[in-house]
Amino acid sequence: MSFPKKPGGKALDTLKNLPRITLANLRPEPGSIRAEKRRGRGQHGGNRSGRGHKGERQRGNRPRLGFEGGATPFYLAIPKYTYNEGHSRRYQYQPLSLKRLQYLIDLGRVDVTQPIDLTQLVNARGVTIQPLKRDYGVQLVDEGADIFAAKVNIEVQRASEGAIAAIERNGGIITTSFYDPISLGIVIKPVPFFLRGQPIPKRMLPVEDMVLYYTDAENRGYLADPEKIQKARLALAQKYGYILPDISKDELYDMLSTRKDVRQIFFGLSPGWVVNMSEKKVLMPTDEKLLKYYNSKE
Repeated sequence: MSFPKKPGGKALDTLKNLPRITLANLRPEPGSIRAEKRRGRGQHGGNRSGRGHKGERQRGNRPRLGFEGGATPFYLAIPKYTYNEGHSRRYQYQPLSLKRLQYLIDLGRVDVTQPIDLTQLVNARGVTIQPLKRDYGVQLVDEGADIFAAKVNIEVQRASEGAIAAIERNGGIITTSFYDPISLGIVIKPVPFFLRGQPIPKRMLPVEDMVLYYTDAENRGYLADPEKIQKARLALAQKYGYILPDISKDELYDMLSTRKDVRQIFFGLSPGWVVNMSEKKVLMPTDEKLLKYYNSKE
């Protein structure tokens, strides 16, 4: 009866017969060492030593990095300040015209029976927001104000005076609000965030140089006094010559009067809540410390 040989038995037998490894019997792997190429030996090793014909490359006197052959170099031709000062910290806002917004509404991509924010606008492919490229949201411009006829409750980051007048002339509400980069990344792509199973964070307050804009009633800032906003609405209606509709008597008053909290990111979802996508549930914190943290305005 024959027994099968153990795997690797032949290799073990070979190792038993080999001498012990010492410095005297070490050899490099065959083919790992190649003879050095002879250069600069005339007809016996090349005439140009692999450097080509003449010039800076052959002679080894290439100029320093940044030298442009005597012309004024780039780092001296471009001014250090003025226009380029603080270019890496400038806030950018993707433009959204009223014409484009009306087009999205007519196609049914944007639901006017619900408050409109960045989540709806991005899902409708109306704008593309890239926080990593210093995008801080959307700027609503008044292109197409004469054809805009929808009644909406919209939240944007910036808005021109003509765009505000066109929204309010139709009985709508517009609010400008600030989103920090983390909150902005969450609001434009909510599903990947919900799949991570993390609680919704609090939205940060605007930085110092943006506080004046978002506390101004003329800009419809979300930090402005509601009474001053109402006065600014009347003043704008008188300036553009239209009658301001009374939204308190509108059948969509509940939708039009809906506003986010200062620290809130999503409509209907408060900070600290966890959205379970697989089980389609919303988990709310019950710990007193967590409730105190997420409900605070600080």
